[in-house]
Amino acid sequence: MSNLVLSYSWVLFAAIMTTTLILIIIKTTNEEEKKINEQLEKALEFFPINISVLIVSDSRTKDTDISGNLLINKIKESGHNLNDYEILKDNKELIESKILEWSKNKNTNVIITSGGTGLTGRDVTPEALERLFDKKIDGFSSIFHMISFQKIKTSTIQSRAIAGIIENTYIFCLPGSPGAVKDAWDEILIYQLDIRHKPCNLIEIIDRLEE
Repeated sequence: MSNLVLSYSWVLFAAIMTTTLILIIIKTTNEEEKKINEQLEKALEFFPINISVLIVSDSRTKDTDISGNLLINKIKESGHNLNDYEILKDNKELIESKILEWSKNKNTNVIITSGGTGLTGRDVTPEALERLFDKKIDGFSSIFHMISFQKIKTSTIQSRAIAGIIENTYIFCLPGSPGAVKDAWDEILIYQLDIRHKPCNLIEIIDRLEE
């Protein structure tokens, strides 16, 4: 009986030691992987891009454009370059023309619009741009509404924030409120427009858009 107990004890001891060893190996592997990822992130240098801002509004001027100035400040604070900044009326033809002009400029990587994404008769930004998209970035709208719901609950349904690609240029259409601009930049764009962001970002594939 004592031999059986002794044998059982050795088996139990061996099992405990094996489990402990496996846990140590897993922990060591995870720590090494974390260190490697941190080293890779440090090795990647920030890549500034050129961003153009289009405000769609019938009433704003550059002096009264709170959302536009907020967005411009965030762009510059993040280390990116402001390529262009204009304010246009809620007019489909004007919006289309300006977006096509900017997207054909090889120095423009990203265009961000703000305004005209609501449901009133004058809100025409999505109508102006969706038919120009070479590809839609459906995930942007989904994530934006998820974030917005946490702040304004079901009122987010009145926003038609969209994103897509025109002439190898990323286009993001944001609502006109400062809160919406802040949420879109702070929760989505600051990460997706940073080549250091993992596991993936929009900048690391920007050269492949024209494949």
